[in-house]
Parts: sequence; C-alpha cells; structure tokens
Amino acid sequence: MRLTQIAAFGAPAVPDGVAVVGIPARIGQLTAYHAEPVGESRGTVLLVPGFTGSKEDFRNFLPLISARGWDVWAYSQRGQGDSVGPAGIENYALGLLASDALEVAEIVGKGDPVHLLGHSFGGIVAPEAAIACPEAFLSLTVLCSGPHGWPGRHEDTSRAVAAGGSIGLWSRDNPHTLGLADDLLTPEEAFLRLRAARTSSDSLLAAAQILRTHADRGAEIAATELPVLIAHGEHDEAWPIEWQRAMAGRIGADYAVIPAAAHSPQLEAPGATAVVLDKFWAKNDSFNSNS
Repeated sequence: MRLTQIAAFGAPAVPDGVAVVGIPARIGQLTAYHAEPVGESRGTVLLVPGFTGSKEDFRNFLPLISARGWDVWAYSQRGQGDSVGPAGIENYALGLLASDALEVAEIVGKGDPVHLLGHSFGGIVAPEAAIACPEAFLSLTVLCSGPHGWPGRHEDTSRAVAAGGSIGLWSRDNPHTLGLADDLLTPEEAFLRLRAARTSSDSLLAAAQILRTHADRGAEIAATELPVLIAHGEHDEAWPIEWQRAMAGRIGADYAVIPAAAHSPQLEAPGATAVVLDKFWAKNDSFNSNS
C-alpha cells in the first residue's frame, strides 16, 4: 500500500529525512512520521505515543533510529493531534486502540512482523496489541509504563477535561499562555497548545479511566513468548520505578535504566535511549527470530 504524504501538523519543523504520511485505518486517517533507514534496512520499528501525546513526541528522535538502519514509524493514536477523533468515550476502549496498533503494524510492516514500542500510555496499548496477535511483532518494548493502574489516578485530569475539554486541561497547566497569540509563545508552546485544542476530550477521559483501572497483564505478556524490554528514565515519576523493575523480573524481560532521563527519555536523553533500543532490537532482529 502506497501511503500519501500530508501536511505537517503545527509549526515545528519536520527534520530532514522524516516524512509526514496519512495511514488509512478502518477508523479513519491516522497520521504518522516515517524515517527510512540509512543504508540497508535492519527491520521496521513502530512507536506508539502516550497520554496527551502524539507522533510529534518522537519528531527529533526518529532520525537517530533511522541512522542506525531501522525503518522507523511513529503514529498519533485515534483522538490525538491531527489523527481522526471519533466522538464518544466508547470509541477509545483499550481493545480498539490495540486494534489500531495492529492495523498500523500490518500496513507499515507490509505484512512482516515489526518491533513495537509503547511509551507511557502507549505502553499499555502496545502490550494489548502484542497479546492479541504476537505473530505481528518481533519484540515489545514498554518505555516508562508500569504494570497496572491505581484508584484516584488522573481524577483531577478527568475533572479538568470534563469541565473545559482538552484545551481546558492545557490552560490549567499552562496559565501563562491564556489569551496570548501564538507569536507571543515559544514555537513549542504554540504547537502544544494547538495539539491540546485538537485532541479529543473523549480520548483523554477514556485514557484516564484506563490509567486508573488497567490490570496487570504480565502473565499474558510472558505467554506471547516475545522478547520484551522494560525501560525507563532514571528519574521517571509517572509509575513507581520499583514496579517497573519488578515487572521486568516477573516476566523475564530485559531491563534498562536510561541515565539523565525522566518520563520521556526520547526527549530528555535521546542518544542514550537510541543506544538502548538499538541494542535490544539488534539482539532480537528478524534473522535471530528465524534462526
């Protein structure tokens, strides 16, 4: 399937070597970044962003991965940024988000299995996709995401979104931007505010509920027999670090702590993160999986 190149979302410059494409999913168009491998391809990698995020969270990270020979994709999930955002909380159930990941993997991998990575909330979606269809993947990476939710998590987020929508959540957390024109903000602030305005409020309400209630799927992840990497920044505070480390031990996963990083290592320590991921994917590439 030939994918159509589309306009970039917002003002931030798209790095050289990165294309913006539309993916014709069953739900509608999901938008993606794609960076072709430098030199001979070592395999395909699919990156799934987290809560309140989008493909742009990997904008400057993709070239670091493609430079190592990986054919790398990052997509905005339904409801995120400029991807399709159907109305109704029921359209953002975890199973539907996982089905999107499977569909995108099939398209970008052209029928061959891919390496799957989920960041934060994407680290809940990606395991669900791997559990549903392990043969679609070469490996699973859970980046800065824990084994289960807990009562009360993101209750304040849900209240803010219910009262003022996704842009209301942005305004709550960034009051200094209220009433200011884009040209009075930094380019990154202007983009993040635009993303908040375009993000589906239903998607945030559904995701917050999932983050409170999702159950430990460690046994099911282990049963896929996929190679798994659990990784996080050394200062990650979104999930207790001891939970992430214990999850790796329980399911027999590789485990890595990324120095000088917190909850978004691809932004805070991109070089170190690329090294960790490249090592893991190389160890579990298509040649090893078929040997």
